Order: sequence, then structure tokens, then C-alpha cells
Amino acid sequence: MGSSLISLLPIFHLLLLLGSSVNAYWPPSPGYWPSSKVGSLSFYKGFRNLWGPQHQRMDQNALTIWLDRASGSGFKSVKPFRSGYFGASIKLQPGYTAGVITSLYLSNNEAHPGFHDEVDIEFLGTTFGKPYTLQTNVYIRGSGDGKIIGREMKYRLWFDPTSGFHHYAILWNPREIIFLVDDIPIRRYPKKSAATFPLRPMWLYGSIWDASSWATEDGKYKADYKYQPFTAKYTNFKAIGCTAYSSARCHPVSASPYRSGGLTRQQYQAMRWVQTHSMVYNYCKDYKRDHSLTPECWR
Repeated sequence: MGSSLISLLPIFHLLLLLGSSVNAYWPPSPGYWPSSKVGSLSFYKGFRNLWGPQHQRMDQNALTIWLDRASGSGFKSVKPFRSGYFGASIKLQPGYTAGVITSLYLSNNEAHPGFHDEVDIEFLGTTFGKPYTLQTNVYIRGSGDGKIIGREMKYRLWFDPTSGFHHYAILWNPREIIFLVDDIPIRRYPKKSAATFPLRPMWLYGSIWDASSWATEDGKYKADYKYQPFTAKYTNFKAIGCTAYSSARCHPVSASPYRSGGLTRQQYQAMRWVQTHSMVYNYCKDYKRDHSLTPECWR
């Protein structure tokens, strides 16, 4: 009996190592899944093509948009919102996609050109054998006027975003913006002042376009159209909240069970894991930048 137990010890130790290895590279459960509280929206009911209509195709509830030498493509929600939960399940293209941006974002650029607000989820294209970078960003009333203040945080995901659909979402309410990947919070941007938080209505957009000047390693690698078309697939669209036309009594959506907003302790633990293991750039820790206008970075 004793010898049998001893012979099993190496197997037991191997299982422990495998288990710790898996846990070390996968976030802990957030314990709450806001996407499950929001029903899916038909693309044709909630959105319209914005540009590149010939580069957009719907097939079995999945929208494919693509970029080639002729054009990219983009879409836009029918309604503007002043708060809400906005998401889509997205599958990216493998291989060489340098210079290509695939995005899901909130913006009011068409209503306030040159002085708009924007909240971004962007996938920065990559070269063979290198993982995608997911970039989140927030702009407040400054793009285009010579005072652009980006608030970039970048991540290398804990899964391959080209192997299947994963859900990416932005929750925006009057107190905070929370970015989520498969319901795991990866970033919380709090309202520190009216000057550093988007307060005007925004629309939800998605797009694929050529950003060769900066997208991949600061523009080192450009879009190479011998690999065209570059495609992205979107499905499981979600957009719910207070529209620009809702009454003042409309209650903002929360990312947690707390009706007042905020995150639970378990959600914070999951977010800390992501920021420890997956974050590759944080503008607040870039000491070459002037942080006098980014109070969210102040301790």
C-alpha cells in the first residue's frame, strides 16, 4: 500500500504543476457576467452601414467586414446613447495583418467634428507568429484641435482571438467606463472631473481600416495587400442603455450586481490579474508623458 502511494506521488506532483500552470495563464472567474443580462440585437435592427457597403456581408447572424486595396468598411448604431452596455463577439483574421485596425468603439465625431469624445476597443494588426495587441483608449473633447490626449492601455490576451469568437464590451455610465473581455473587467476608467469624462451622447461603431502609419509597432510594419482581403467577423451584438431620447429617469446599466455601479471584490481580483499578466502598456506609467491633464493617473 505504501509503495503504491509513493509511485503515485510523481503523477500527483505533475497534476499540481499542470493545474498551477493553467491558473497562472487564465484569469480568475469574475463571478458576474453582465453580457448574460443583455439580450442580443439584430444587426439590421440596431445598426446601419456607414462606409464601404460592398465590403460588408451578413451570413447566419454574423457580419463580415473586410479591407482590401479599394476600401475598408464600417457600421454605426441607429441610436445615440448617453450611457449603456455595448458589446459584440468578434473573431479576428490570423496571419499577417500588420497596419490593419479592427475596432468596436463609442464616438460622437460626426456630431462634434474636431472636438469629439471617443471610447475605443481596437485590435492592432500584427505580423506572422506574433500575437494581437488589444488597445483601449479614451478621448475627451480634444481630438483634432491640437490637444489630443490619448489614454491608451494595451494588452496581450490570454487566448488566441483568431481561433473563435470572444465577447468584447464597453460599459459606460455617468460614474465610470469599464472595458470587458468575455465578461472579465480589464480596465476601469473613473470619472474624476467633467473635463476628463465623456458626457455627451455617443453612437456605437465598428470598423476595419488601414492605419499603417501607427498600428503595428508604431508604424514599423505596414499593411501588405498581397495578403488581402483582411477580414473581421462580428456577431452577438449588444447595445442597451439610456438613449439620447430617454427620459431623465432612465437608470444607467451596471457592470456588477450593484445597481449603483462599481465592481465587486471578485471582479476587481480578475481585473488585477489581467493588468498584472496581460497589460503591456499603461499611459499612466509612461513617465515621458505630461500627466497634468490626466487626473485619473494621480495617486
